[in-house]
Amino acid sequence: MKRYRIGIVGSGFGASAHLPALSAHPRFDVVAIASPQRAATIAAARGLLAFGSCAAMVAGCELDAIAIASPPFAHEADVTAALAAGLHVVCEKPFALDVASAERLCAAARTAGTACGIAHEFRFTPQIQALRELIVNHHLGALRGIEVSRALGKLRADQAVPRSWWFERAAGGGITGASLSHLIDMANWLAGAPIARSTGMLRTANARRHDATGEFRTDADDGGFALIEYAGSVVARVSTDATSAVDAFLCAAHGERRTAVASGADLATTTLYAVDADETSALDCVPERYARFAAINPNVPLLMELYDAFVERIETGNGPLPTFDEALATQHVLASVGYGSRSTGA
Repeated sequence: MKRYRIGIVGSGFGASAHLPALSAHPRFDVVAIASPQRAATIAAARGLLAFGSCAAMVAGCELDAIAIASPPFAHEADVTAALAAGLHVVCEKPFALDVASAERLCAAARTAGTACGIAHEFRFTPQIQALRELIVNHHLGALRGIEVSRALGKLRADQAVPRSWWFERAAGGGITGASLSHLIDMANWLAGAPIARSTGMLRTANARRHDATGEFRTDADDGGFALIEYAGSVVARVSTDATSAVDAFLCAAHGERRTAVASGADLATTTLYAVDADETSALDCVPERYARFAAINPNVPLLMELYDAFVERIETGNGPLPTFDEALATQHVLASVGYGSRSTGA
C-alpha cells in the first residue's frame, strides 16, 4: 500500500494538529516542515527537513503532497507553489483573503489536475455525518431551515491574547475567518443546494486588547453573522461570537416533520437529538474511527478522517474531501458579510 511523502507549511496549527495527525496516519510519511521562524526547532525535534517557506520546501525535497496551514494571507502563494510543482494539496481555511484569490486558486487547481481539498474537518464528526444522513434520506421531511452557531470566550475583554497577524483584518485575522468559515461550510454541505444569496455583518466589540507586553488595538472582528438562502427555499442562519461567557455549539436542521440538533461545548464534542411534536430522542452515532488520538489534540481524529478522504481523492478522484470549489462558495458568503472583498455574486 503506497505511502505518500507529505510536507507541512505552518508552525502553529500545522505543528500542533496536522503534524501529529499525519504522523499517526497509516498512509503518510511526513518529510518536511516550512515556517519562517520555527521550522528548524520543530524539524530537529521530529527528525524532519526544515525550510523557511513553502516555495523553498517544494524546491528542496521530494514530495507527493503538501498540507498548507500557513496564515490566510500566505495561502495563495503557498497553494500556487505547490500546484506548480504538481503536488496534491490540502489547504487550511479560510481558503483565501477574498473571492478573486479563491477563484485564481480554483483555476490553478483545475490546470494542475491534482487532488485538492480544504481542511473543513468538522464535517467528519459522527453527529454531523448522521445529521446529514437524516436530511438526505428525508427523515426530517422537507428541509426548511439550518441553524449553525458557535459561542466561545477567547476574545472577551478580560482575555489576554498575544498580538499577532490574527488581530489584523487585512491579514485575514479575526473570528470570521477562523470559525465562521467552518460553520458556513457546514451549512452549505447540509443544504446540498446552490447559494441564491447571502448577507450579514462582522462585529468588533473589543477593539482594545491586551497581552503580556501591554495594550494594543485590533480592527479584526470578534463576531461574524451570516444569513444564507439556498435554491429550494432553504435558509441558514450562521453565527460565531468569541465574546461569550460560555463555550457552546449548535447545528440544527429544521424540516417540516422533524428537527435534528447536534449540540455540545464545541464542534468536536456533540450529542445528536431528533425532535418532533411528541418527543426528543438522543441518537447513538458511530464512534470516531481515530478517537484514541484525541489526547494529542482534539482536532487530530477529525483531521485523520479528512486525510482518509484525501487519500481516496488522490487514488480514485472521488470521495468526501471538501473541495476548492466548495471553498469558493464559502468565500462568496464570507465576502457578503464583509470578510475580504465583497462579491456581487454572493
